Amino acid sequence: MSQRPELVPGPDHPITITPSTAHIVVKVGGKVVADTHSALTLQESTYPPVPYIPIGDVDQSLLERTETTTYCPYKGDASYYSITAGGDKSVDAIWVYENPREAVAEIKGHVAFYPDRVDSIEVTA
Repeated sequence: MSQRPELVPGPDHPITITPSTAHIVVKVGGKVVADTHSALTLQESTYPPVPYIPIGDVDQSLLERTETTTYCPYKGDASYYSITAGGDKSVDAIWVYENPREAVAEIKGHVAFYPDRVDSIEVTA
């Protein structure tokens, strides 16, 4: 079995994490899944920015952990949750790095949502 690469963000692949002042509300199946004023915005290279929401601001009673995992050489191992209120649309809708690499340690305890697997992600200033 080959070892997975571990990479560090740098000039060729920058990653920045900044506190967000926005109010973010995530809804699925008519339910508020997340509501926060304490998100972090992760900007990785040329990818779109991703809000990471504190798990404490997520209604965890609506979540079901799945067996899905992925690996990012910059951030580490990700685990996934489905949102039961969303049915098949919301399978693996949320990912979390429970033990992120040191370079992105701030996202520990935060989750991110796939926009196409929820009904809405409302962001207001």
